[in-house]
Amino acid sequence: MVDRRDVRPESGDLDTSRRSFLSRLWLGLGGLALAEYLWLTVEFLRPRKGPREEAGVLVAGPVDRFDPGSVTAFPAGRFYLTRLTDGGFLAVSRECTHLGCTVPWMADESQFVCPCHSSAYDIRGDVINPPAPRALDLHPVRIENGIVKVDTARTVKRSHFEASQVARA
Repeated sequence: MVDRRDVRPESGDLDTSRRSFLSRLWLGLGGLALAEYLWLTVEFLRPRKGPREEAGVLVAGPVDRFDPGSVTAFPAGRFYLTRLTDGGFLAVSRECTHLGCTVPWMADESQFVCPCHSSAYDIRGDVINPPAPRALDLHPVRIENGIVKVDTARTVKRSHFEASQVARA
């Protein structure tokens, strides 16, 4: 009986071809990985498509979607869209002006209450219970063709509510 380990091809072509096949396979897979890495890098560095003035603008939805006297949270934009009883809109920041804690809307109390130090704000963002030093910050709101849009790239610091801060349909 002949042991298979003792039988070798005379020319050594089988070993060479297997080794060269595996070398080419690894080289091809490495090249494919490099190409994918380069593609991802280029996509990351390439500027985004679309007009520049729309960067940072969040489309909240149609005006009719928001009832007067309502507060709607937009976690992605980190703001609340408030519709005042007279129909005007404010985009109020979720950060307390005292220490930056996130203030939730308490519908049963009709106010924003900071869980850290109990600062309270009305629906317009005005301070009704200190220690907050000033009103909640705003994001500019505009209404175009019945659609509410909020510019989350800009934040307006304010000391108190003014009627000129309200966007109207």
